[in-house]
Amino acid sequence: MHLAYPAVLAALLFCTGLYGVLARRNAILVLMSVELMLNAVNLNLVAFDVWLRDTLHSGQALTLFTIAIAAAEIGIGLAIVLAVYRNRGSSDVDRLRDTAETDAAEALPGDESDTGTEDQATAAAGKAKKAEATA
Repeated sequence: MHLAYPAVLAALLFCTGLYGVLARRNAILVLMSVELMLNAVNLNLVAFDVWLRDTLHSGQALTLFTIAIAAAEIGIGLAIVLAVYRNRGSSDVDRLRDTAETDAAEALPGDESDTGTEDQATAAAGKAKKAEATA
């Protein structure tokens, strides 16, 4: 078996996964692209194991560990995405970036010690910022 065939296929799979990670906005599609990249690595490990004729089959053993870690990563990642979707109503990766800013804007208007016009203006600005982040 020539090493070039699985190596080229693995490179194409990895590039497709990399494009998916960089170009997609949906968190589930990003996780699927990461899985595609891990499968490309697994294909390379098995191909080099066969090509080197390793008696211990360390490439195949490492592939099994990689598959187990990938399964755990997808399980935890999917649980996080579902929790974020329940709280936010969207699994868009760009909207997750603004989580800290919108939480800080919500905390400012909650102070009930001062009821002046500055607090009302801050509350209105916080609500407008939150509406802009979720739009």
